[in-house]
Amino acid sequence: MKKAVVILSGGMDSPTVLYKAIKSGREVSVITYDYNQRHKKEIDFAIKTCEKLGVEHKIIDMGFMSEIASNSSLTSNMSVPEGHYEEESMKDTVVPNRNMIMLSIAIGYAVNIEADEVWYGAHGGDHAIYPDCRSEFVDAMKEVAKISNWEPVDIIVPYLDADKTSIVTDGLEMGVDFGDTWTCYNGREKACGKCGSCQERLEAFKLNEFIDPIEYE
Repeated sequence: MKKAVVILSGGMDSPTVLYKAIKSGREVSVITYDYNQRHKKEIDFAIKTCEKLGVEHKIIDMGFMSEIASNSSLTSNMSVPEGHYEEESMKDTVVPNRNMIMLSIAIGYAVNIEADEVWYGAHGGDHAIYPDCRSEFVDAMKEVAKISNWEPVDIIVPYLDADKTSIVTDGLEMGVDFGDTWTCYNGREKACGKCGSCQERLEAFKLNEFIDPIEYE
């Protein structure tokens, strides 16, 4: 049995990745990052998912990100862009080098617990906006993960070429409880329904002819 570290936020993509890793027969350990993100409540949803699945879960303090990446609307008081994902407006939500830092920590954790793989939820819908979700980045990190320690670690990105609609389809088939996920970039009591992340989520459920189980403002 292969052992895997799964990077889990509270959004829709990474819980589906987690279910997929478990379904594939991996023995999983889960890691979640607290980087002082505006939508910090996603961590509560990550905790719910791990408790439901009974998997080991660590929350890592990355509070320093709000100091070194203060020009992102996810780590500052900047307004979160509204409307569909478009490159120019959604660039404000980029947290520089976030995935490289998170993957580096996860790789170190994998080596420490003798895990073979690190799984994370980059997907095709993010390629235009987020450089660290593109295949070029993933391929480069795969090579680095093979040589950065005595023990090579593989990076698994099952939805690298999939869009959000396909991820929801797969998640529904596996029984992912999307009511225990938080996608909105605003961390208010209910999802705003207006930011790019909410818009993409709502569209994915609509195309799957499934009602989104969370509440919106």
